Amino acid sequence: MKDLESYSLYLGKLAVQSLIEEAELTPKPGLVDKKSSGSHRDMSLNTMIRSAIALEDTFRLIAETSFNRTPSQELREEIAMIGRRGEQEMFLATGGVNTHKGAIWALGLLVSSAAMDLGKSPGKEVAVQAGRLALYKDRNLPAGNTNGSRVKARFGVDGARGEAEQGFPHIRLIALPVLEESRERGLKENFCRLNVLIALMAELNDTCIMHRGGAEALEITKAHAKEIVIAGGVSAEKGWQLLEKLDQLLCSMNVSPGGSADLLAAAIFLDYLDQNAKSEFRRIEALQI
Repeated sequence: MKDLESYSLYLGKLAVQSLIEEAELTPKPGLVDKKSSGSHRDMSLNTMIRSAIALEDTFRLIAETSFNRTPSQELREEIAMIGRRGEQEMFLATGGVNTHKGAIWALGLLVSSAAMDLGKSPGKEVAVQAGRLALYKDRNLPAGNTNGSRVKARFGVDGARGEAEQGFPHIRLIALPVLEESRERGLKENFCRLNVLIALMAELNDTCIMHRGGAEALEITKAHAKEIVIAGGVSAEKGWQLLEKLDQLLCSMNVSPGGSADLLAAAIFLDYLDQNAKSEFRRIEALQI
């Protein structure tokens, strides 16, 4: 049986690690990475890392609050309050720059679900349970429009909220399978994760792109990402060349696939849960021999 304090600390640190590893992944089209700030003139890799570290207590508190509970209206509103405080910590750490608001939403729900589950279920089931929690409405949500709500009203796409309420289908059905398939091909982990990002960009109605560039920018992004997938992914010579062209294109349009990046970080988190659970199972088996 996992104890509340150590497991909550573990989940908090794992969420932060996932955000940092997503930020450091290079090269990412239109996104902040080790090479450049992409389409983001107001942030850098250091900004992203500083923001991620500032959120550790937020994720830890979400885990503590959710430990060994089940999805409910009460829990949904408790973790929402923690998440809003986390947003303020993020803004303090970044000087007012929105680096991880979407990630707080997605990873917050997944951390909560993992804490409810106590590590008993695979990552895909953790995502489904997070979706059940997301279906409860936050009755304390402050009034006001967000970028996501404005895009939904204008273009009729669900965005991050809809993704969560459906149990994160783009993570379960695209990100994690592509990660596994890329590893089975023997690719380096950097290539595996970039393949995940491109696969998400090819399919996701990314409201971050639509907020800046509208539906046309989204369709252009999707089309170019699909070309990379068809070329065999970023490890193929043509795929790598197309990746570099896509980066230049997104920067020229001043758009950024932030929604895909948030789901990549979430997929990294769930993958770590799965990998660590397998390691723990192997240790237990060894002790029983």
